[in-house]
Amino acid sequence: MENQFNVLGTRLELCCSNTGFTRKGFCYVPENDFGNHSVCAVMTDEFLQFSKAQGNDLITPKPMYDFAGLKAGDKWCLCAVRWYQAIAANVAPPIVLASTNQKALTVVSLEVLKAHEYAE
Repeated sequence: MENQFNVLGTRLELCCSNTGFTRKGFCYVPENDFGNHSVCAVMTDEFLQFSKAQGNDLITPKPMYDFAGLKAGDKWCLCAVRWYQAIAANVAPPIVLASTNQKALTVVSLEVLKAHEYAE
């Protein structure tokens, strides 16, 4: 998995700690990740509420999964399709391109991703 690349064509950079399908901090997308958790996003309150309304509560801590819950400003590897759905709902959180896996490009164009780039 360490040889995966970001949407810019360079080595995938760390998104944050304990995130992503593999819980390694990188938005790795192994073959068994059917959700394509490839988009490194910076959470917003609007997106977190949207995700919860869609049935994926990322706010509530789940100690049994070593999950503290997310808040605005946290980074997290999102499913590319859910992030794309958030665009239509006008709540798509900004993303970190260097930490977004190139597999996101199977769902979203680079142009759209760049339009939502997080400015640090």
